[in-house]
Amino acid sequence: MSLDKDIVQGQGMTSLRTRQRLIERLTKKGISDVRVLEAMRDSPRHLFLDEALSSRAYEDLALPIGYQQTISQPYIVARMTECLLSDDRLSEAPLQNTLEIGTGCGYQTYLLSIFSKQVTSLERIEPLQEKAKKILKELKVKNVNFKLDDGNNLDEQEYDAILSAAAPLEVPISLKERLTVGGKLILPVGDNNSQVLTLVKRISKTEFTEEKLEDVLFVPLLRGVVS
Repeated sequence: MSLDKDIVQGQGMTSLRTRQRLIERLTKKGISDVRVLEAMRDSPRHLFLDEALSSRAYEDLALPIGYQQTISQPYIVARMTECLLSDDRLSEAPLQNTLEIGTGCGYQTYLLSIFSKQVTSLERIEPLQEKAKKILKELKVKNVNFKLDDGNNLDEQEYDAILSAAAPLEVPISLKERLTVGGKLILPVGDNNSQVLTLVKRISKTEFTEEKLEDVLFVPLLRGVVS
C-alpha cells in the first residue's frame, strides 16, 4: 500500500493508541480471530467518514454517511467478517469469491477485500458507491468489482461467502441458492423494529442450516436503484 503513512495510520484521534483501544473493546465483546482484529486495527476507518466525523472513527459506533445510511459499528463489522472466516483460521485469504450487498461507504468492502481473492459489491445508491470506489482506489484495492444493483436480481454466479448490510424480512431463497456447498451467508433479518443477525450455511445442494446470533439494527433491504 503506497498511501502516505500518516494518511493511513492517521493522527490525533486516529492514532494507533486510539485504534488499539477499539481492538481491546472488540476483544472484550468476544471477537477472537487474530486476523480480524489485526485487520480492524490496521484499517483506516477515518477515510470512509466525512472529515467532521473522522475524530469518532475508532469509537465502537455506527455513524451517518448520508442518504439515510450508516457506516456499521466496528463490532458488527468484525462479528460478520469473523463468522464468514471461522472455519479456516490458518489462511490469510480464506475466501475465494465474496458477494457484498450494500457497499455503503466501502468500509466493510475493504475488510472483505483483505480476506477474499475476489469481492463483488452491490449498492443501490450510486453516489455512495462512487465515493467508495474512489476511497478503495486510493487504498490500492484491486480485487473488488462494483455493481450498481439492489441485490434482488442476481445472476447465476456462486459465492463461498455472502454478506448483506441490509435487512430483508426473511432470508431470501435467491441468496441461499447463490452459495456454494460449504458456503456461508450472513445478514440481518427482520423489520425496522426487530432484527436478528443470522448465519446461513449450505450443507449440500438441498440442505441449509440457519443460526440466529444476536439482535441488530440495519437499514432495510430495498428495491430500486438511486442515481
